[in-house]
Amino acid sequence: MAEASGAEGADQYAALPSGMTICFRDHGDRTGPAVLLVAGMGEDLTFWTDSFFGSLVARGLRVVAIDNRDVGRSTFVAAPPPALWRQIAARPRADAYALSDMARDAVGVLDHLGIPRVHLVGRSMGGMIAQTIAATAPERVLSLTSIYSTTGARKVGRPALSTIRLLAAPPARTRTEAVRAHLRITGHIAGTGYPIDDAAEAAIAARGWDRSAGDQAAGVARQIQAIQRAGDRTAQLRRITAPTLVINGDRDLLVDPSGGAATVRAIRAARHVVLPGMGHHIPEALVGPVTQYISQHAARVGEGGNHVRNS
Repeated sequence: MAEASGAEGADQYAALPSGMTICFRDHGDRTGPAVLLVAGMGEDLTFWTDSFFGSLVARGLRVVAIDNRDVGRSTFVAAPPPALWRQIAARPRADAYALSDMARDAVGVLDHLGIPRVHLVGRSMGGMIAQTIAATAPERVLSLTSIYSTTGARKVGRPALSTIRLLAAPPARTRTEAVRAHLRITGHIAGTGYPIDDAAEAAIAARGWDRSAGDQAAGVARQIQAIQRAGDRTAQLRRITAPTLVINGDRDLLVDPSGGAATVRAIRAARHVVLPGMGHHIPEALVGPVTQYISQHAARVGEGGNHVRNS
């Protein structure tokens, strides 16, 4: 399919054969190496900040970011969300979608744009989606960068009890509640070295609320269910041949750093970068270092990566 046209950084839409419509934004030189950004649970594409986009674009990369299904301006699934007991017991509904479905959504956007191969970057749940693409569609992947994510194995990457208590709070039902909840959880999980910028984070949360095309609480519950349905993906990760970079902090209270270590063990020849003081958040102070790691990783691979043929 020919490359879709659209204004720089404007919301565009890919109507996929699955029935999903995925919102995306496309930044930078269309002739540059392409990077696909996949955000975490409950995060729309604007959670990748303007400075994050700008830093990658300034390094010569074309940057595409998507709203996953059930967040932002992408399709909100019609199926009911799982009951709380199902989330606690990790018992997904029979009609639950899985990470593999979300991975196909992302590949569908690449098809829509006519991008044959891409440098994948995902964080948290987005890291799980990116890992799934790399394992199941290796011919579409030049490189993989997995940021504060995990393998799905039950004994690694677990949230701290203090984080579980915060996440168990009733979901926000107003814009003000959403901002307060975001500040509370982000302040908790952001790490010891990088206090959050309350004003900037409030603006991110407010924008996310305003962009939402559906019930955010139901969407998050269905995304949790997708992670649970995927289960332990360690064996799947062992099939990944794309050059892989794993980035996480050492103060993550949402996805314990053991999840990053397990990801490195599972993926052949993966490189591991641990950032002291970083938690489950990319503060402005780390935008430069993180995007530099991503761009250097992509540059080492180059457009001529042949890991599929050599696997």
